[in-house]
Amino acid sequence: MAKTQEELLASHIAGMEAKTGKPLAHWVKVVQSSGLEKHGEQVKMLKEAHGFGHGHANLVCQAAKGRFEADEDDMLEGQYKGKEGLRPIYDALEAFAKTLGGDVEIAPKKTSVAFRRSKNFAVVTPATKSRVDLGLNLKGENGTMRLAEEKTGSMCTHKIKLQAAEEVDDEVKAWLKAAYERA
Repeated sequence: MAKTQEELLASHIAGMEAKTGKPLAHWVKVVQSSGLEKHGEQVKMLKEAHGFGHGHANLVCQAAKGRFEADEDDMLEGQYKGKEGLRPIYDALEAFAKTLGGDVEIAPKKTSVAFRRSKNFAVVTPATKSRVDLGLNLKGENGTMRLAEEKTGSMCTHKIKLQAAEEVDDEVKAWLKAAYERA
């Protein structure tokens, strides 16, 4: 079974600590006290001055920016701050996604929430103050008036615009289930 994002992150951190002999907190302080503001400059400094590989350097720089500190509930709350009327749409989508199987992972980010299985199959984004976008990975599926096709190259091949929890109906659930089954 695929590892969760948290397990992958913990493994990456453990690998970095084993390789350098110092904990992540040490390297975060090194970056924060370096005076370097730009991500690329920080990565370069870690690689050149401390022998980091690119992946570990990027990890430390992201941690120095607080990327891994936010609690998932806080991220979700932040997405819907000022858009509280949209939260029932998200709640309905999450509740249904959890019924699809025990392998569904709900992964909040700063601006969206990914629904994952072995890979992302849907992304929920509060797009405006009056609309939530449900992006789905339904490669090969023809679009409809409601299921809009997205540009190629994106994980989400289709998008559904939702303005009320009642719009999370049988049709939307069927598309979400189809995306889950393809993941």
